[in-house]
Amino acid sequence: MKQIKFNELKGQHDFFGPCIEQAVSRVLNSGWYILGPELEAYEAEFSAYNGNRFTIGVANGTDAIEIALNALGIGRGDEVITVGHTAIASAVGVFQSGAMVVLADIDPQTYGMDPAHVESLITPRTKALMPVHLYGHPVDLTALKAIADKHGLALVEDCSQAHGALFEGKKVGTHGHIAVFSLYPTKNLGAYGDAGMITTDDPALADKCYKMRNYGQRATYYSVMMGRNSRMDEIQAAILREKLKRLPEMTTYRQRIAATYGANMTGVTLPVTRPNCSHVYHLYVVRTDRRDWLKDQLAAQGIGSLVHYPLPVHLQESFQFLGLKEGTLPETERAAKEVLSMPLHFSLSDADIARVAATVSGIMA
Repeated sequence: MKQIKFNELKGQHDFFGPCIEQAVSRVLNSGWYILGPELEAYEAEFSAYNGNRFTIGVANGTDAIEIALNALGIGRGDEVITVGHTAIASAVGVFQSGAMVVLADIDPQTYGMDPAHVESLITPRTKALMPVHLYGHPVDLTALKAIADKHGLALVEDCSQAHGALFEGKKVGTHGHIAVFSLYPTKNLGAYGDAGMITTDDPALADKCYKMRNYGQRATYYSVMMGRNSRMDEIQAAILREKLKRLPEMTTYRQRIAATYGANMTGVTLPVTRPNCSHVYHLYVVRTDRRDWLKDQLAAQGIGSLVHYPLPVHLQESFQFLGLKEGTLPETERAAKEVLSMPLHFSLSDADIARVAATVSGIMA
């Protein structure tokens, strides 16, 4: 029986062919490896693709959150509202900024921040909302922007799982004051190591981010503000330039797999796409109250799956200082017990995709 892995990055590398090796060779032969022409070109090219004035390449997505919040003037004594159903990095980035993490519950259909819960969490110390466009589906930005505007809060979009997703015809990362992206290898637009970026239309915010990523320097050896070392290297930038060229094609590929799953998979709750959104399917996540049993049954039939995410932020040992107990975020906790991600990658054949859908349907019949 052929094993179908949950993920397989080699297939993505094969998808690009020799252009990646050529990009790396170009950097190696240039002799310029940090803050050079490849990063400058990538930043300009991503801005053109996404519709932002400024893109700032940094070392990883977690640093992107820290730098973006600090650029907004957010730090110790402030609060940032985000969600507990997400990769732990989202909360860690807020914590690294010096701000306190405040967790809102989620919409059970899209898994994004629930605007109805957010307003009850706002205090005089709240300085920003940081929704996460989880799994590739945008959050309700209209409602969240209205709340942010009403209370004078910054809107920080975490787009780490939604490169290229659309909300009301505009790409995510263009709706708030500032946005952050992870470019981890498994992302829809992924580097071949750690990398991240920040986008904004605000020149003052962009200027602060450019300085903060490089020791707060205005120019080499002239530091004008406190910063850190968080720079996307030239090799990653060169690789990302090649991958960005084919991001629309990769997105269509993911959407085709999702459409096949959606048309043929039964017995589980399938992902939804709201009418004013496009879903880019960083993950294809189904839901069932027999999740663990389904996962075991799939494994027994040679199909890999994974849980994103099995333990919410507020129940993680590292975040016990928040003082939030089980039952605090009911939809978040319910999702953590019921979601299961299906294989979705470039090594899947049409037969593999059909087999996954048929196997899930057969198990759940």
